[in-house]
Amino acid sequence: MDIACDTMVSVKQKRSVLMKPLELNELEFSRMLESGEAFLVDYWAPWCVYCRRIAPAYEKLAEQYEGKLKIAKVNIDENPALADREHIEVIPTLVLYSGGKAQGFVVAPDSKAAMEEFIEGLI
Repeated sequence: MDIACDTMVSVKQKRSVLMKPLELNELEFSRMLESGEAFLVDYWAPWCVYCRRIAPAYEKLAEQYEGKLKIAKVNIDENPALADREHIEVIPTLVLYSGGKAQGFVVAPDSKAAMEEFIEGLI
């Protein structure tokens, strides 16, 4: 019985790890862009209070859209050239990419519902 419980916990833990947003650097971002697949990026920084405030809702999107849309994050402090190239001036900024280019963006969404509305309007 203990083994079954341990297995269930293990599967749940592994599943929750898989459903977190992907942390992208410039190389990984370029590869995803070149693939042409659809993905959503949250441009953020650790010092950004509002970024930290929306992070739990953004992580729920990773669970909600699993298998439909890749959900990713780019730390602009660690990837400043990428943020400059993508013209990110305010954070958090969410950008939806598909077909190798940006399809739309939203700056500082105020709720999970606003993020969902943005996504659904573009996919």
